[in-house]
Amino acid sequence: MAPTRGGSADGRDAACLEVRRAVRRGLAALPAPHRDAPVLVACSGGADSLALAAAAVAVRGRGAVRGAVVDHGLQEGSAERAAATADLLERMGIPAAVHRVEVTGPGGVEAAARRARYAALRAARPHPDSPVLLGHTLDDQAETVLLGLGRGSGARSLAGMRPWDPPWCRPLLGVRRAVTRAACAAAGLPVWDDPHNADPRFTRVRLRHEVLPLLEEVLSGGVAEALARTARQLREDADALDAVAADLLAGARDPEGGLLLGPLGGVPAALRRRVLRAWLAAADVTALTDAHLRAADVLAGRGPDRGGVALPGGLELVRAHGRLSLRPVRWPSGV
Repeated sequence: MAPTRGGSADGRDAACLEVRRAVRRGLAALPAPHRDAPVLVACSGGADSLALAAAAVAVRGRGAVRGAVVDHGLQEGSAERAAATADLLERMGIPAAVHRVEVTGPGGVEAAARRARYAALRAARPHPDSPVLLGHTLDDQAETVLLGLGRGSGARSLAGMRPWDPPWCRPLLGVRRAVTRAACAAAGLPVWDDPHNADPRFTRVRLRHEVLPLLEEVLSGGVAEALARTARQLREDADALDAVAADLLAGARDPEGGLLLGPLGGVPAALRRRVLRAWLAAADVTALTDAHLRAADVLAGRGPDRGGVALPGGLELVRAHGRLSLRPVRWPSGV
């Protein structure tokens, strides 16, 4: 691994300071008790996570930072690469371990790898309150917003990644990818460029190398920052609406776990769907789609009393006597 090069010394030093300031702000903004717990840095060996690890140990000091390297086993030599990254972290003063995972399950390789990686990182935390620091940058945020826009996923998806989504802490969401690379060059850290990050089979890679550069050219620059700014604004709106929905839900629950419809009378449909989503999530109904929520909202808003709205997990939504409840799907006899 050769050290990254490029840019003036002053620019590289400024990059180190920018990354450290971002990490310091991100950790200071954490709620107690997470703010004072030892942190776990997820490190792939790329510029973003290496710059994050170096900044974390500079801000928190040795002994308060641990490292985790996840080996997905998807590339030849991945075990050796993971071991080399863990060794580099150790030389930086960060005790580190390699976590080998099995990438299986639905949703394609990217989704399966993410699930496996996040499960391993949760388990690797040195303390139950420890935040896991992830190296997502402003560029990653812009790509996430574009993915959500292209998939029609709604405002919740366009709001992008949160700086703090327990236990995940993303202090670099305001930092450009070029800055993390410059910071690694300043610190003399050898950066590994994952071949998957240049593989056009992955949608995110094509967004990064084809779509975003074209948008920057057509719109005369500033697109990545604008997309990240849009995500922040939508997160603020979403947080405000979620707080209103939580108050409505508190007044609409019944003692048996159902949802009373009277308190939701006259509530705008968009807000009512937020209440429905929160109520169903509290009942461990996962993988809800927009179609599920809209069907549930029709039942909640207009009735009549009946069942038949099928939800994930083999559940059915039922309306009766001014309330909603859940029950297992009743299959017709003989089927």
